Amino acid sequence: MSTDQPPPGEPPEDPFLKKPQEPTPPSGGSPYGSPPPGGTPPPPPGGPYGGSGAGGGYPPPPPPYGGGGPGDPYGSSGYAMPDPLAGMPPLADTGKRFVARIIDWLIVGIPIWLIWFLIIGVTYRGDPYTGEDTSDAAANWSSGGVLLLVLIGIAAYVVYDWYFTHRSGQTLGKKAMRLRVAMLNDGSVPSSKAAFGRAAVLWLPSLLCCGGLWWIIVGISILVDKPYQQGLHDKAAKTVVVQST
Repeated sequence: MSTDQPPPGEPPEDPFLKKPQEPTPPSGGSPYGSPPPGGTPPPPPGGPYGGSGAGGGYPPPPPPYGGGGPGDPYGSSGYAMPDPLAGMPPLADTGKRFVARIIDWLIVGIPIWLIWFLIIGVTYRGDPYTGEDTSDAAANWSSGGVLLLVLIGIAAYVVYDWYFTHRSGQTLGKKAMRLRVAMLNDGSVPSSKAAFGRAAVLWLPSLLCCGGLWWIIVGISILVDKPYQQGLHDKAAKTVVVQST
């Protein structure tokens, strides 16, 4: 066994040829080195997704169609639909419309009923020249006379509505209530064709199928329609009833 000893001041020879160990970093240190003085370094500009500019990695969303700002769901242009009533007087009050219709009904109906009662009264009195009793003939005539009266009345109402609506947009009843009929698209006085179609839809169905029930249906359609309060006759002619200035 060798008794050689290393000289004084030299480390002993390592029999396993182990390399010197690297110094161990302090506990809790960062593998990338120490942070700069002052704390954690700021994140790179552009946000967490690598985008450029302030405010994040995604570009701002495009403006909505029409370019409208908050509170303007349709925008100032684009798909915005113009209001057909823009610049027109306010819509007519429903109660005034019904009063105007009653006035028109009386204006046309009273003369027709007076003529009817006059004919019936003369017929039932008998022939003043011969004294012949004509009551049976009057009864037979009245059975068909009711239908004739209805036909004359409906025709009179259609002509009345058509004439005044086409002329100025105002029947006598509407004029009394300060209302008028106007075209929905531009507020003009209805044309002859539109006025006739409106009157026909209002009056003829009562003769053909529904009687007085049709007018009730028309009245309900005015009450429930939004936003223009159009009756079925208004929708057929594309008209609206507004206040007259």
